[in-house]
Amino acid sequence: MLIKSNSPQETEALARVLSLWAKPGFVILLKGDLGSGKSTFARAFIHALATHDQNFDVPSPTFSLVQTYDNTRLPVAHVDLYRLANVQEATELGLDDLVSSHIMVIEWPNAYSTMLSANTLMLNFSGQDQQRMIEIHAQNAWKTALARNVEIESFLQKQSAYSYTRQFLDGDASSRRYEKIITSTKTSILMDMPQRPDGPPVKDGKPYSAIAHLAEGLPAVVAINDHLCGMGYSAPQIYDCDLKLGLALIEDLGPHVFGSMMHAGQDMQEPMRAATLLLANMASQTWPTTLKNRDGSTYQMPHYDEAAQLIEVDLLPSWFHSHIHGTATPPEWHKSFEDEWRKILPLTVQATPQWVLRDFHSPNLIWLAHRKSLKRVGLIDTQDALLGHGAYDLVSLLQDARVDIPFDLADALYAEYVYARKQDGAFDEGAFATAYAILGAQRATKILGIFARLNKRDGKPHYLKHMPRMSRYLARNLEHENLAGLKNWFNTHIPEALTQ
Repeated sequence: MLIKSNSPQETEALARVLSLWAKPGFVILLKGDLGSGKSTFARAFIHALATHDQNFDVPSPTFSLVQTYDNTRLPVAHVDLYRLANVQEATELGLDDLVSSHIMVIEWPNAYSTMLSANTLMLNFSGQDQQRMIEIHAQNAWKTALARNVEIESFLQKQSAYSYTRQFLDGDASSRRYEKIITSTKTSILMDMPQRPDGPPVKDGKPYSAIAHLAEGLPAVVAINDHLCGMGYSAPQIYDCDLKLGLALIEDLGPHVFGSMMHAGQDMQEPMRAATLLLANMASQTWPTTLKNRDGSTYQMPHYDEAAQLIEVDLLPSWFHSHIHGTATPPEWHKSFEDEWRKILPLTVQATPQWVLRDFHSPNLIWLAHRKSLKRVGLIDTQDALLGHGAYDLVSLLQDARVDIPFDLADALYAEYVYARKQDGAFDEGAFATAYAILGAQRATKILGIFARLNKRDGKPHYLKHMPRMSRYLARNLEHENLAGLKNWFNTHIPEALTQ
């Protein structure tokens, strides 16, 4: 790939775009004569990773040889090998130790640099005056990233009559990517969600995602959000999308995420009450099982069936046990654990299933104080919605995995939900309380397994700090009389799940 840069500003713009794809273990090699633009690119690339500090200083590593930055969006190492005489000197810099945890930007690379990572991007600068020709060679993951970047640029150019700026936007624990797209008239969100390939089979020849009914691609997002908006709820509007490519330009609902507000110590009484009443309202609606998408295709809403619930709770013996003990769970424990769940899960079957958003918690709720009534609660990350029992979303809200919801506040909001539902004479308070406890235990069990898996398999240990909170929720839910058998199983086999 050959790119023409007409100015240092265009070289900096290229660096900012490439920074959107940065990951630890990636390497960028910068070649070219003195003054060809390598340092201009490197400084802009690193500065783009310092997303919240416009005055971030990026000194040249000419004398230090290696300059690391650990307070950027992800750790980066800026390396200059100009003064090194041979490969042996380069090996003594310890770059092999840095490459696994940092993205590396190396000026004046030598033969040793090309062996640091299979995911290498080489930029060769040439030209004179202000104009530069930049020859780009990409390998492996960098090659995949650049190909996707071309698709994104083509998609964005079709959507906007204005020039735009792309900025990195924090995502979630999934493989989806997000960017903030800024024009002179508005800010929107790019959702990058290509069709997910099937994972390895885990049961009955099916992958985990199929059994648990996780969304496989963008069609679920568009179909579900379009319907929620049509019913008067504040899901993000989909401005435009390409369902085949898995790209969508969606409404930016703003920065007032419930979780961020809670961490900032803001008063959450009104937002939490509004979210609770929104769920009571959703329980009173009639929900379709089949949705028509924008391309004429149909999306079938899956059911939160027993197979999905069981494969989720099995994450605890599969991952949490080895996290605690370092050994695999005895095979017979999986069977006895499943047997206990099969006894109680039928009590969570709702006569008329409703939509369950499944991730109705603080990272996915946005406070829109300027809107009216139910529209004040913005709903994001809706693609895994399915048909099930309304108690699950109330559990997600009041037993939040990421922030502490005091039990007295949760109990007060639960009572308010029940009061709202009692206006419908068909509401069975006792049956709902049972389902709430069972689904609360099911959700806490699943999340303990997920957090252990994120740590061990995905290298994301920061989720472990939330385990004590989930253990408290699990222990509290197991106090319900219908869960005595399950409580005994935990106390006998994995009591650490209740005491983390």
